[in-house]
Amino acid sequence: MKNFLRLFLLCIPLLFLTSCFDILDKVNIKADGTGEYTIILNASKSKTRLASISKMETINGKKVPKKSEIETKINEAARIFKGTPGISNVKTSMDFDNYIIKLSCSFKKIENINAGLEKLKAQKILGKMVPTQVYSQNLEKKTLIRNKVNTFKADYDKMSKADKEVFTDAKYTSIMQFETPVKSQSNTTYVLSPNKKALKLEADILDVILQKKQIQNTILFQ
Repeated sequence: MKNFLRLFLLCIPLLFLTSCFDILDKVNIKADGTGEYTIILNASKSKTRLASISKMETINGKKVPKKSEIETKINEAARIFKGTPGISNVKTSMDFDNYIIKLSCSFKKIENINAGLEKLKAQKILGKMVPTQVYSQNLEKKTLIRNKVNTFKADYDKMSKADKEVFTDAKYTSIMQFETPVKSQSNTTYVLSPNKKALKLEADILDVILQKKQIQNTILFQ
């Protein structure tokens, strides 16, 4: 998800003036391949600090974005997603009291999400390091693939010390839910639920950037 939002979202830089933020990436996939996608960016653990920062013009030499600027970027991201074939029911919410931003949508096939992310990157709403070809699915072979993400170590090494500190306590969670039970998976770092219809991965964002924790997974359904 950019600074890593130069990895994730350039559209919400206010959340990344603090290292205490969480990113939740969630997909719910039905047996026919349709489903829902949600991404939540949560900096509520730092809301007191962010409330103070939001009143400033600059911090560490960087311009502090106004809430109106953030809202404009989020709405632009939603507009682009709405215009992506196969994507519908796009919704956004912005809680500036707790600094939580959410985008969700429905898709006809999981690859539609890849296309939407590509459009966001083309419009420079997503940073250059954000992966876009994230998922692929083969209904006939009963497989879902979470594609490998390239290392961003070279980009990370070029960052200033202050920018690197943004990722110190940042967390990433991936949740995948299914109608059909999972038969097997290639990456057992993902925790399989007791009913075998959900997988969960929790990681430090820095570990994802440096590939100390892999997110790729090939899932085979029963």
